Amino acid sequence: MTPELTALTLAALLQVVHFVAYSVAAQRQVGSKYAASPRDKPIHLTGTAGRLQRAMNNHFEGLILFGIAVMVITYSGQNTDKTAIACAAYLIARVLYVPAYVIGLAPWRSIIWMVGFGATVYLLIAALM
Repeated sequence: MTPELTALTLAALLQVVHFVAYSVAAQRQVGSKYAASPRDKPIHLTGTAGRLQRAMNNHFEGLILFGIAVMVITYSGQNTDKTAIACAAYLIARVLYVPAYVIGLAPWRSIIWMVGFGATVYLLIAALM
């Protein structure tokens, strides 16, 4: 497996960790009865649960573009040391983003996000070169 595909796989597993952390925190906040219900009445999550939810959703959004970038780079055979480094930068940024978001590290959370987004944009542009 290429380094790019390894990073994509690890990023997907990170999304699983996000989901589990969010689910546990959300259930603690709303209770198991509501969590098991059809949730017809929406509840706005706050605090850690809300931040974990927003971080998870943010990663879903970023993972779509990152996945496209990795697939284009991989299937076009344009893997290089630079694309592998960009994938590692994306993954590291996403790992750091969660705690930065949960504990409210402003402006570092945004800077970390920009590193991951920039790595993705680099990959997309590299695929066109």
